[in-house]
Amino acid sequence: MHPVRKQRLLIVLFILVAVSVAAGFLGYALRENINLFYPPAEIVAGKAPLDRQIRAGGMVEQGSVVRSEDSLKVRFAVTDYSASVQVEYEGILPDLFAEGEGVVVSGTLGSDGVFQATQVLAKHDENYMPPEVSDALKQSEARKLEESAGS
Repeated sequence: MHPVRKQRLLIVLFILVAVSVAAGFLGYALRENINLFYPPAEIVAGKAPLDRQIRAGGMVEQGSVVRSEDSLKVRFAVTDYSASVQVEYEGILPDLFAEGEGVVVSGTLGSDGVFQATQVLAKHDENYMPPEVSDALKQSEARKLEESAGS
């Protein structure tokens, strides 16, 4: 093999290895930041990972909001009308947060089944509902219809 050709081949191989290693590091770094959405029914069924950053959403259950008197800690339940998940959050809630309204929370699910939220997002007008929440509510409604038809 000609020395110039050999040198070009080594350069191409080095570039391919370097790009592969960079892509591997990038994939590993992004894997840690993936934030998956789980409706309450899947969380209760045990399909959501524990102690990993996830999102959950549904409707704030009527009568479930309990505010601490001496801190900004709030506890409430999020439901998709087939299951409920208790959520704890410490901080200022969005102005549009209310019982019976749509909400998406980000945080981690503890081993006790309580969702420790780091962020609470509420819908921004009376007609909008996050797509994930809307889909979860539709699936829950379909399951209820199937169960009542099978009974």
